[in-house]
Amino acid sequence: MCGIAGILTWRDTPAERLTGRITAMTDAIAYRGPDAATSWTDAGAGLALGHRRLAIVDLTPTGAQPMSSANERFVICYNGEIFNAADVAHDLPGVNFRGTSDTEVLLEACVAWGVEKAITRFIGMFAFALWDRRDRVLWLVRDRLGIKPLYWTKQNTEEGPAVLFGSELKALTAYPGWAPQLDRAALAGYLRYGYVPAPRSIHAGVHKLEPGHILRIEADGRETLSRFWDLRQIARDGVRHRDNRSEAEQLETLHVLLKDAVKRRMIADVPLGAFLSGGIDSSTVVALMQAQSGQPVKTFSIGFQDEAFNEAGHARAVAQHLGTDHTELVIDPAHARDVIPDLPFMYDEPFSDSSQIPTYLVSKLAREQVTVSLSGDGGDEIFAGYVRYLGIDRVWNGVGGVPLAARRIGAGMLGLLSPDAWDALLSPVPARHKPKFLGDKIHKGAAILGQADPDAMYDALVSQWDGESLVAGAGPRLPHDTTLAHDLPETVARLRYRDMTTYLPDDILTKVDRASMAVALEARVPLLDHRVVEYAWTLPPDRLLQGGQGKRLLRQVLYKYVPRAMVERPKTGFGMPVGDWLRGPLRDWAETLLSEAALKADGLIDPAPVRQRWQEHLGGRRNWQHALWTVLMFQAWRARWRGVSVP
Repeated sequence: MCGIAGILTWRDTPAERLTGRITAMTDAIAYRGPDAATSWTDAGAGLALGHRRLAIVDLTPTGAQPMSSANERFVICYNGEIFNAADVAHDLPGVNFRGTSDTEVLLEACVAWGVEKAITRFIGMFAFALWDRRDRVLWLVRDRLGIKPLYWTKQNTEEGPAVLFGSELKALTAYPGWAPQLDRAALAGYLRYGYVPAPRSIHAGVHKLEPGHILRIEADGRETLSRFWDLRQIARDGVRHRDNRSEAEQLETLHVLLKDAVKRRMIADVPLGAFLSGGIDSSTVVALMQAQSGQPVKTFSIGFQDEAFNEAGHARAVAQHLGTDHTELVIDPAHARDVIPDLPFMYDEPFSDSSQIPTYLVSKLAREQVTVSLSGDGGDEIFAGYVRYLGIDRVWNGVGGVPLAARRIGAGMLGLLSPDAWDALLSPVPARHKPKFLGDKIHKGAAILGQADPDAMYDALVSQWDGESLVAGAGPRLPHDTTLAHDLPETVARLRYRDMTTYLPDDILTKVDRASMAVALEARVPLLDHRVVEYAWTLPPDRLLQGGQGKRLLRQVLYKYVPRAMVERPKTGFGMPVGDWLRGPLRDWAETLLSEAALKADGLIDPAPVRQRWQEHLGGRRNWQHALWTVLMFQAWRARWRGVSVP
């Protein structure tokens, strides 16, 4: 796991100048790789590759990057891990490997088979640049699910055109002579979803290379973008060619796949552990780790003083049952206040998933003992674990035939009472008969009830603001893909696909990457092994959802190791009591950023709706915690990155 950066200008440039610039770019992301800082230049092409190393496998100099191929034609700069490197190396007869790093295997595979064919052989997470010295061609490649980040841009600088790329935006902005501008459409997307949707970034003209894609840049500057792994095709084929064997056979197949995915991600030459929340996903990963480990696995969890959000006791119980070496930390508002000032720097662009704070804190906790930590991220998207999937499906099946106008009247009536008022009204109902945060769930239900179709319901449920209305000059919002319903007619399948191509890479995996790499910790996500993902798409709906629960078959795997009663409980999620904190210990901080003067400062955001929601939140009439946190994180980002101009 590392940080990479690169420059390509197609102009003969002194090596010293290239080295100075690429060093500035990699120094900006030094925390991603504290073990070494190296670079390589091709002065005639105006190319520089930079690397910050976090040594995980082959800690010797033979694993150092940028790395030249044995024939010296190709040079690679790579961030990630290839978990089947030994298998791929075995299929490369005649290669005299200098070391044992997966980097060398990746490089020589590209030499032997070509980039397009080689990457289909890899099991892993990766973002890399490959330079062909002879033909002066640059490849940029990102892994199938988007576990590792890669930004790129072609900019006109003071000295002429240049291609810049890197693991994070701050690496690009360190290049001299380029002044980034804010992308208003990207800001609107951020305010809607809480993250900047790919392929945009918050900087105009800077792109996220999307998961499963290759960007090829020729010597004459031509760009070719291609896809080497097509999730839509995989999903379409999966739902059309189901695995219709018995549940026992399906369970065995999934069990074997998961065991292998976890085992491969336990390969490291440094201490290794795992995040453990006590939920289905992380408990499954830890159970499979412990079953294949000769010593207690080190596990780490975060708890909250607010019991509504606290899962530390569940994690502790699972750890004790499995016999792991467990460490936990209970956090309070002071921990949040300490982390908040660092978030805009950590994430580079506005990002408002409030679980970014506990994710950072558990990463920091783990880094005190290990350098690699496995995580259960991805299970909800892969195995239909989100309540919203079943909720939207049930609502649509129940009310889809009711005229839209009538549904909108009903939605308005449900919204007359605030979430807190609903909670108070329904307080006599025993807790065992109602879900947590019922008032919020009623309001979310009202938001989707008045929508025209399941896809619009999804958009309404996951949207924080109407970003295009809130941001001046953002332009119209692009409509959702209406052809997707043809390929994936089942509502749950379609929503899973949408999350796997948007929310998963742009929110969940971004959160984990930035939080873990901020403390130089490598996070590995075995549930996102592409073989597991591909198999999950072949499972019939009743193997995913049954009896109001998702992850049916995944749960059956976990029950082989952990008693069902220990892990079966309503889903909490890895959130924070943000709403209460904004009314209490974080109020002064929030008020400063949400003041009318602060909101008007750049002329970007209409302050009126923001101020209204802030007052409603403070008065307890509504719980606008997520929407307000989204604006707060933009305001905090803007205060940190004033160098980004507003066109």
